[in-house]
Amino acid sequence: MPLTERSLRVLLIAGSNRRQYNCPGVDSKSRALMLRMADQLPDHWDVDIEDLGNVYGRARIQSCNGCVSTSMALCVWPCNCYARDNKDEPDLMWDLDLYARLDAADAWAIIAPVNWYGPTSNLKLMFDRLICANGGNPREELIDHKNPKKAMALDKTPEWKKLTRNHLEGRTAAFFSYGDGGGDEIGADGRPRLLRHPAYFDPAEEMKDDRDAYKPLVWQCRYGGIEVPDALWSHAYVGEGKPYSEMQTEDAVRDTSFLAAFDGWATQFVAHVEAKGLVKPGEYRAVGYKAPGHRFADLKLKWRELQMSRGRAPEGSSPREQEEQGLNRDATFHPKRSARDALDRK
Repeated sequence: MPLTERSLRVLLIAGSNRRQYNCPGVDSKSRALMLRMADQLPDHWDVDIEDLGNVYGRARIQSCNGCVSTSMALCVWPCNCYARDNKDEPDLMWDLDLYARLDAADAWAIIAPVNWYGPTSNLKLMFDRLICANGGNPREELIDHKNPKKAMALDKTPEWKKLTRNHLEGRTAAFFSYGDGGGDEIGADGRPRLLRHPAYFDPAEEMKDDRDAYKPLVWQCRYGGIEVPDALWSHAYVGEGKPYSEMQTEDAVRDTSFLAAFDGWATQFVAHVEAKGLVKPGEYRAVGYKAPGHRFADLKLKWRELQMSRGRAPEGSSPREQEEQGLNRDATFHPKRSARDALDRK
């Protein structure tokens, strides 16, 4: 659709792992804040929302397999390590069509807590899986779906330089994180009360600004040409000094200073996105993408796997070199077993 014929589109993401339909038994603050923001956005915007919280029996976001460290050309845009409705490796990124929804949006607003000095595991998984947006291969047929040797050859050609690009460049990402500073677990000396070895924890060396917990995601966006203005990267504290059971969502919304911080961030998001306007999409879209068939390619890759299992990786391949130098000890017909088995293969 031409830029002039569509509305501004934004995607709001609640990044907490918590949902009431799993063992926490209670929904997250992220979800409530996401819905609060959605209700306040301009009527003429096209608003999309998603909650990444864990639901019992639902697929999870699969982890990145690190294909890019073999070759950038092996990392396909959008990710072809997994597939929609796959029973062997169910993947929430594909089942919720997140690649297309991130691609379709002009801006993203991400709301999530700080977990152990960093972003939530579900958000980290999502952003790891967005490596394919930063230079990923938009034409998997050139590498027979997932052939490492062909990918390593492709990324040395002039053709590759014409293909590789930041597929989501130009969009805006905003981050609002929150936390309780350890709740009631922190003593007067700034250390966790339960510590039996207080010398192991020096409060002077602890991260001072919890906003920095989301620095890896912010800089990943910037690395790929996705704008993150400093004003749209914000953190607020809520529930400091209180037990976790007394700081549920219904408690947090009574904290007027916390809500004011969130609403101020949301207001700045609206002003920035409205002023910036529509973002021109990239040449290779996740929107409307239909993965090509690759059964024959899969058979060839299976044969490669069998060769490696026998200790006879393809001639000239990286696995063959590692095998000959004794670097990986990974010739096995039981790759699902513990790596401890490699000690027996000296």
